[in-house]
Amino acid sequence: MSSNISPEKRKGFKFGLFLVTIGIVYGDIGTSPLYVMKSILSGNGGIAHVNEEFIIGSLSLVIWTMTLLTTIKYVLIAMKADNHGEGGIFSLYSLVKNQGKWLIIPAMLGGAALLADGVLTPAVTVTTAVEGLRSIKIMDEFLGKDQVKVVIITLSIIFVLFSVQHAGTSRIGKAFGPCMLLWFSFLGVTGLMMLTQHPAVLMAFNPVYAVKVMFSPYNKAGFMILGSVFLATTGAEALYSDMGHVGRENIYISWPFVKICLILSYLGQGAWIVANLNNGSLYNIPDMNPFFQMLPEMLRPVAVLMSTMAAIIASQALITGSYTLVSEAILLDLLPHLEIRYPSDTKGQIYIGAVNTILWIGCSLVVLYFRSGHRIESAYGLAITLTMLMTTTLIFAYLGRNRKKRLMAWGVLIVFGIIETVFFISSLSKFLHGGYFTAILTALILFIMIIWYRGTMMEQKYRTILPISKHVDSLCRLSRDDSIPVMSQNLVYLENNSPLEEIDRDILYSILDKDPKRARAYWFISVNVLDSPDEMNYQVETYGTDCVFRIKLNLGFKCSQRINVYLRQIVSDLQQSGELPEQDKRYSIYGPSTVGNFKFCMLHKSVPSKAGLSGLDEFILRAKYAIRQLAGSKSKWYGLDNSSLIAENVPLFIASGHNERRIRRKEN
Repeated sequence: MSSNISPEKRKGFKFGLFLVTIGIVYGDIGTSPLYVMKSILSGNGGIAHVNEEFIIGSLSLVIWTMTLLTTIKYVLIAMKADNHGEGGIFSLYSLVKNQGKWLIIPAMLGGAALLADGVLTPAVTVTTAVEGLRSIKIMDEFLGKDQVKVVIITLSIIFVLFSVQHAGTSRIGKAFGPCMLLWFSFLGVTGLMMLTQHPAVLMAFNPVYAVKVMFSPYNKAGFMILGSVFLATTGAEALYSDMGHVGRENIYISWPFVKICLILSYLGQGAWIVANLNNGSLYNIPDMNPFFQMLPEMLRPVAVLMSTMAAIIASQALITGSYTLVSEAILLDLLPHLEIRYPSDTKGQIYIGAVNTILWIGCSLVVLYFRSGHRIESAYGLAITLTMLMTTTLIFAYLGRNRKKRLMAWGVLIVFGIIETVFFISSLSKFLHGGYFTAILTALILFIMIIWYRGTMMEQKYRTILPISKHVDSLCRLSRDDSIPVMSQNLVYLENNSPLEEIDRDILYSILDKDPKRARAYWFISVNVLDSPDEMNYQVETYGTDCVFRIKLNLGFKCSQRINVYLRQIVSDLQQSGELPEQDKRYSIYGPSTVGNFKFCMLHKSVPSKAGLSGLDEFILRAKYAIRQLAGSKSKWYGLDNSSLIAENVPLFIASGHNERRIRRKEN
């Protein structure tokens, strides 16, 4: 399917879908006015050390950075590169991965950095919003000089946010949409009101001022001012990742409104700053935030309340984007298989409990470690600049090879590559002030991806596929061999989604070689997830027997993968058709039954001692299997009862033994 929005919903303007889009997609970029101008002022020494030329130039940098990176690159170019309606760096990689093995490098780098950004976004936005309480005199006295109460309030909000994720982004979007619409309207109206104080800041639309401020003697930060300016675009990558949640067309409709409101807010802050350059009472306010200070005293409590809600929605944008990224990474064999739930009727609406927990813990640790919005800002932005660079690389490959637009591809690579490289180098200036945290977190996620990807490739290299037809007779003879006790009436193995005539050698090794397992019937099951939500069907291959069955379950993406329940229904169907003999189950609390008991065998590969691997390869495999163990057993994913489960470690066969030296017998 090309999008998660039905064709009927795409025709014309739908206010309900507009609200959902506002609620899900724009939280991150929508909270940028809370800290962009604040960061620019702080980097230049505060409001006492700036002038009108500096402010207009800074505003020009913000406006044209948003236009080039968000509007042109992401909204107009990147969103054309969708994979069945899904966006994001992994979705983009899946479109170009056949063009060169090296493309996995920018995909993993960008994905790891964006997931790291998903940890930082809730921390920085919620903390900054809560700190807005200090602009209210009575609340500033309540909070005190330290940050303990700010941290407690921030952690409480983050806890509630992650606690409601299981409800699904569609429901959350409907709840947050009206709030976010009100927030953007508030940004636009208050910005427009302040703009009247000094309309000359409208000159910022002239890009000449953006260039001039880079070399102006009043710009004490110099080239590094771009590290603060870049914060205005931090939600652009999340916008692309969330495309699958709302559909491309709804972003096209809503983005102009969002951008106008953001620009008005920046211009309003700039106008207020210029109008108050000689206001000495502002010079001594620590970490002064023009967004809150420019508002009348009576309006500040409303601004704090609304900015806190917007901060929650900003976090939501990254959380839903992280779910999408992880689910795509799992399909690309970059991360272990995690349990995915679909809380609504749209495939793009997903919930991954393990990711939710990790993000919550990570965000909480960031707040506890940095303790203030200003310090978190130093760690913020570095990861997203790296992601943008990697996305540009993949867009270059997509336009040049998939779309055959080589001239446009080179144009995108040169223009955006240069711009984003400049921003990345500028962001590195914050490395020692908090950027190191982002780098460490990105490196940790990247390490897991590399281990999982490389380990999977090694497993594929040493995996042996056998034609099942050559071994059906052995399985049937074992099934009827009365000299071996029956392990179970039905012995079940879960297989990869491979052709029905093939089988993994490890499964046959487990049945025939590793303590022969006798059963009345052998079942080899694979699961294929369909694009439709509720469809369920299965295919069966009997190989002309009544004891060997290969089942392919085709399940809609919302269907629970309760393999044991479906298999009992299939057994009953096959007995009714005469393809499977009735099984004698005399003893049961439910009475006699013609369907016997089941044993599910889960195979886990292990690295045998002296396997002949290099030290690095052995480390990679052992690390992958350790990660797999932490991620959880497949039995939970498939809803299997532990009482009917057999877990076996199967050695990863490395050497065939043909070239090994033979030991020589010595006479006594």
